[in-house]
Amino acid sequence: MTFHLGYGTNGFANHRLDDALAVIADLGYTAVALTLDHHHLDPFAADVVKQTDRLAARLHELGLRVVVETGARYLLDPRRKHHPTLVSSDQEVRIDFLVRAKQIALDLGADCVSFWSGVGSADAWDHLKSGVAAVLENGPSVPTGLEPEPGMVVERLDQALRLRTELGNPDQLRITLDVGHCVAVEPQDAAACIRQAGDLLVNVQLDDMLPGVHEHLEFGEGQLDLPATLAALTDIGYTGVAAVELPRHSHAAPDVAARALRALRAAQWLADAERAVRADPGVIDTFFPAAGRAAGPGQDAARVRLLTAFADVSDDPVDGFTRLYRYGTSAERRGVLRGLAEMGDRAPAAGVALVEDALRSNETDLVAAALGPFATRHLGRHAWRHGVLKCLFMGIPLTVVDGLDRHSDAELLRMVAAFADERRAAGRPVPADALALLGKAC
Repeated sequence: MTFHLGYGTNGFANHRLDDALAVIADLGYTAVALTLDHHHLDPFAADVVKQTDRLAARLHELGLRVVVETGARYLLDPRRKHHPTLVSSDQEVRIDFLVRAKQIALDLGADCVSFWSGVGSADAWDHLKSGVAAVLENGPSVPTGLEPEPGMVVERLDQALRLRTELGNPDQLRITLDVGHCVAVEPQDAAACIRQAGDLLVNVQLDDMLPGVHEHLEFGEGQLDLPATLAALTDIGYTGVAAVELPRHSHAAPDVAARALRALRAAQWLADAERAVRADPGVIDTFFPAAGRAAGPGQDAARVRLLTAFADVSDDPVDGFTRLYRYGTSAERRGVLRGLAEMGDRAPAAGVALVEDALRSNETDLVAAALGPFATRHLGRHAWRHGVLKCLFMGIPLTVVDGLDRHSDAELLRMVAAFADERRAAGRPVPADALALLGKAC
């Protein structure tokens, strides 16, 4: 990993700053994104210089790299969130704040000061340009990162780059990128945005989001491809701070920060493993088993990605994933079966052989994994029906069966009805899934 993983103090709003830094460092982060605020280094405090000196010493003691964030909600106006901005009529208040932030960043040895444009109409563009120019011209020479923010005048990366171009490409003006924002509003994914920003990238904020929704989510709750995002940062040679940005999770900050770091480490392991497999397909035999320890609950998804990478570059992918199944543990076999949905179409006969083997087992995880999309596409109807019936016998929920509603037929219903009759005759309850399936046919 070429960059430093950090956590934002705006996600520790209920902690004293020193306590927040200690927790962040103890968890294993090596950087912090410091949001200047009335309770976390107030830039308007009478003794701000003394506080900054103490904080610099503390950051050095904890081994934390730092970037300065300026998104405090009510620091400048106690009644209006985030006001005034660089597109407000009284933008000079925001300019003064950002110049103060530059001085603090210089005194802390911070990488940059991150800022955004503000909400305004399309004709606010020239007003914004004059405000950004004023920020750059005043105070010390410190890198600044303009962050595209959903709903603001600069909402997308292309707009931030356009603003920079129109200002003459000043060296001080760089890019801050929130990868969750890429999911929410960009026409391309976060990895592509990172590559587009390239060496202009001076600060990265990490969180998950859903398309069209500006809500910071924990990793895995949205649609961010975290391994691909981290891989892109490595690919462009990014060496700065990439800090988790979860400003609405302060109520459980230590636990959330711990979960985030586990997710980041697992994603980084997977990104490195994918890169290694694409460089040398033979190492799949090492990384595929290791996914259980490295990826934890996400091991199935990790193994699917590794198999896909392997199939893309291997001269004989069929032999590879067949070998991984035959000699693997139950969890590894399950990973291969899950992977058939992605790359089994390249060798359907071999994939069907593995599915049939899994359906002969008495392991519920294997039977469930075997009846995924690949089986729907390639398994013979007779074998597929018996797989559904086996789920009922083993108590496996029929929700695991891909395409059940689309592919149920009269023969399957006859088999399920006979199964239900046998259960009743033996005085045993009929599974709810069987009754539901039969009920839909009525």
